[in-house]
Formats: sequence, structure tokens, C-alpha cells
Amino acid sequence: MLRFRAGTEDIAASRFAVAPLFELDGLLRKLSGRSRGPLPSGWSDRLRPKFRQLREDTELDAVLALLAPRSGATFTAPPPRGLAQTVEDDLATMRATPTCRARAEITECLRVHACGDARALSVLQGRDVVARLANALEIAWHELLAPDWPRLRALCERDVVHRAGLLARAGWAAAIDGLDPRTRWRDGAIEVRFRSAHKETVELDGAGLLLIPSVFVWPGAAVHTDPPWPKSLIYAARGVNALWEKEIPAEPDALADLLGKSRARLLVELESPASTTQLAATLALAPGAVGDHLSVLRRSGLVAGSRAGRSVLYHRTPLGDALIATGPVTR
Repeated sequence: MLRFRAGTEDIAASRFAVAPLFELDGLLRKLSGRSRGPLPSGWSDRLRPKFRQLREDTELDAVLALLAPRSGATFTAPPPRGLAQTVEDDLATMRATPTCRARAEITECLRVHACGDARALSVLQGRDVVARLANALEIAWHELLAPDWPRLRALCERDVVHRAGLLARAGWAAAIDGLDPRTRWRDGAIEVRFRSAHKETVELDGAGLLLIPSVFVWPGAAVHTDPPWPKSLIYAARGVNALWEKEIPAEPDALADLLGKSRARLLVELESPASTTQLAATLALAPGAVGDHLSVLRRSGLVAGSRAGRSVLYHRTPLGDALIATGPVTR
């Protein structure tokens, strides 16, 4: 078990971020079998042919050689700075990695998880190893994850809105509650329980905790305690388990008949607050269409909006909750 000991000042210093290359790392682990657990329904059939082709056409196997079941090279998935992080930011950070640091991490990874692939080893021993690995990851991003990223990013951002509100209003106990079955707030510390019997207490010392909602860490959680990462907790974003549910053929129901299918879907999604852009990405609808539907739902008293920074976040009203509670709604 690992304990992040936190004080009052750590709440103000804590922040949220998204980590694109960390998500790609998680997807590659699942596709390569380094990480147990399934992919979302339909993803395996769609992505595995591309994954196999990338292993033939690029130097992706050199990246995979650095992925041990519970560890990996830090420079291939650098720590994010905030919610505005893009994959271009991550790749720029990776390409700026000093060769000596990259080599030290590669040596440690190969000590933990030996590689017998001569082609991969040739890449890892080359003078331009950082650039070649970054190029392979850039191609893998665009082929494997980029088409789904707007939807996945919206899911993570919606989790941040929910979790940040709890942290600001009610402190660590409220924000950590429900984060993950193995994570809890107890006696002034955030406890993360792992299978290992090893116990460790990490002091946040006023620097706070970096909280990163993730898709592919599901159904587990991960932590970072060593530089260059700040003290970090990566957890499964709220609602991510829905990605793994098999899609049910759409059938008309009372709410869809009453509101129309798209408005019914929007009302269901607003179980937690979201912006027009986030809803559009999640439901694969045009932002203009989402705005029109939200306007109708708002005039009907089913949803309300409140400004959060530059965005307006919409949420269901008590009347909207009551309407949802009358019966199942087709997604």
C-alpha cells in the first residue's frame, strides 16, 4: 500500500491534467498483451490489424520492448503540465530528452524486462534512439488513437469538472471517495492499495498531487513518486467503464419518443456537467446541433447552465432527473 500524506496546503497546490502519450502507452500495453484486461467493445477488431502493420512498418517494437507489466520508460510518456496538454506538447518534451537520461532509462527497462528482438535492440542502442522512438509513437498516435481522442478527452475533462468541484467544496475525502475501489482517504493521507505487500508513505510537503483521469488505466490505478514526474495519481475517469459495455441496438422508448433520440441521449449524458464541446465529442454530434438541442431542453426546464471559466457547463435540473428516473433511456 502507498500513502500520499497530504496537508491543508496540498489541496490548493493540487491540480488536474490529461496525458495523451500516457494514454497511448496504456493502449499499446493492451494491444501487446503487456497489460491484462480487455479493450472497449469492438476496439480490438478495429485496431489490431493496424497495430500489426505498425510493428512491421515502423520501429514500434523498440517502444514495446520498454514496456514491462508494471513499469516503463518515463521519457516515452512524459508528465503532463495541465488540462491543455496536447500530444504535440508530449512529443516535443520527449524529443528534448537528453540522450544520457534516455539511455539510463532504457538500460533499467531492459534489466527488468529483457528484449530478444535484434531489430528493436539495434534501435535502442542507436545514437538517435530518442528521435526514432518519438517518430514511431507519433505515427502510432495518428493511426491508433487520434480518431477516438476527442471523445476520450471529453470524458476525462468531464471527470475533472466533477472531481475538482468536490475537492474545492469538501476536501480530499469527498474527492477521493469513489475514485477507485483501492483508493481512499484515511487519517490525513490518500491510500492506494496494490497487490504488493510493500508499504510506503510519500509526503506531499505542500506541493500537492497531480491527478490524472485516464481511460486505459481502467480497471486499475497507477502512481508516480519519482522524478521527473511530480507526485501523481492516475485513475480511471468516471464513466469510462461504459466504453467496455457492449453496444445495445437502439430501440424506441418513451423518453426518446417524447424528446427525440438526440435530446434523450443528451439528457442521459448530463448526469454529470458538460460543455457543448464535450457533449459533441462524446456523442459524435455536431456542436451546432448539440447547442440547438440544449436550448430546447433548457427552455423546457430539463437542463440548466452555469459558467465555469470560459465554458458553460450544462447539468440536469431536478425535473430532468425526475424524467430520467421514470424509466430506461436508449443511448
